[in-house]
Amino acid sequence: MAKTYEGKPLPFKTTLKGISDKTIAMHHDVLYMGYVKKKNEIAVALKGFEKGEKDLAGANQTYSELRGLKDGETFATNGVYLHEYYFNVLGGDGEASGPLVDAIGAKYGSLENFLAYFNACGMAARGWAVLAWDTHEAELKVYTGDAHNQGGVWGAIPVLTLDVYEHAYFIDYGSDRKSYIDDYIKNLNWKMATLVFEAAQKVKRVD
Repeated sequence: MAKTYEGKPLPFKTTLKGISDKTIAMHHDVLYMGYVKKKNEIAVALKGFEKGEKDLAGANQTYSELRGLKDGETFATNGVYLHEYYFNVLGGDGEASGPLVDAIGAKYGSLENFLAYFNACGMAARGWAVLAWDTHEAELKVYTGDAHNQGGVWGAIPVLTLDVYEHAYFIDYGSDRKSYIDDYIKNLNWKMATLVFEAAQKVKRVD
């Protein structure tokens, strides 16, 4: 029996600045929970291969059932996790202070410099812009992804996660992604992001 992954409730109850309750409900209750459902369905389908009940000899890099499931697994699983990281740091007042802000200033020269760069990465990406703690280099890095399973770096722990897929903003902003990103920053919960950052720093690479 495959373990069932339980979707997480929305971690904030406040109405966000600019991003409507309608968008958040659609984003969380429909899209995010849809990824949770597919993640669980794929896990069930993979059990047959994991237990030796399905033919492993047919595995093929061009096309095979196993290849399709493994590709879908990373897409659905990252779709779940990235959205959890995204929702987790929203619902705040946008007031930036604390160790994370200090670390950002040390790396990028100032919070303003970082935000200009991070926002530009959000404009350049097709799916995600992520400020992560890279455990390999023990420093903050901004990575982008054009899909849930493209662009991510293993060993990098997301701290600030920005969803720039159209579904995150089109209802409220149309094609004005820049204004959406500006409002994302205004809605950040920096206290929560700092807790994530401090926990991430404790993860050490084992050589």
